[in-house]
Amino acid sequence: MIRVAIADDHAVVREGLKRIIDNEARLELVGEAADGHEALKMLQAGNLDVLILDMSMPGRSGIELISLIKRESPRLPILVLSMHSEEQFAVRAIRAGALGYLSKGCESEELVRAIEKVFAGQPYITATVAERLALEVGRPANQSTEPHSLLSEREFQIFRLLVDGHGIGEIADKLSLSSRTVSTYKARVLEKMQLGTTSDLVRYAIRHGLSDLR
Repeated sequence: MIRVAIADDHAVVREGLKRIIDNEARLELVGEAADGHEALKMLQAGNLDVLILDMSMPGRSGIELISLIKRESPRLPILVLSMHSEEQFAVRAIRAGALGYLSKGCESEELVRAIEKVFAGQPYITATVAERLALEVGRPANQSTEPHSLLSEREFQIFRLLVDGHGIGEIADKLSLSSRTVSTYKARVLEKMQLGTTSDLVRYAIRHGLSDLR
């Protein structure tokens, strides 16, 4: 029996995942969380074998949350289930410690296979993501073909928050940073991506599938 927990802020998604898990005799749902704080608290029970994690939840989420979870539970396999274009987010998720990455549009059979594979300690990624990872490993960072790939994890996190409509002060509170520090990160993001304004960042993010906005 594989004990599975779900962390996703959408109740409809959690219900769908629960139905899939309940229909599989070899899977057991042992917990669910609606945000990053609940996900971290759920880990304290220590009774799960695989965590299915959404990349975008209230509070701590995404790459930061994956890193925190791996510090708390380094041996726990994380399977990311995301609405975002896998080519853009999977590499960062895998680098942060996730063992698998799937689109929320995947079939239930594929999800079950992914759970079983990461439980066995094997990565589960698509051929497209595997190719992207190979390219990232083989290419120096300063030769990346995509400007956002030049960003550090913190810069990418702030970039994502900016393009999703969060202001400097709000980001500072969310990440426990000073507004001045966030402004400095924003300036670095704009410089590295060779863009001038937040509006430019938003347009770039939409064009590359890096924002929830459409």
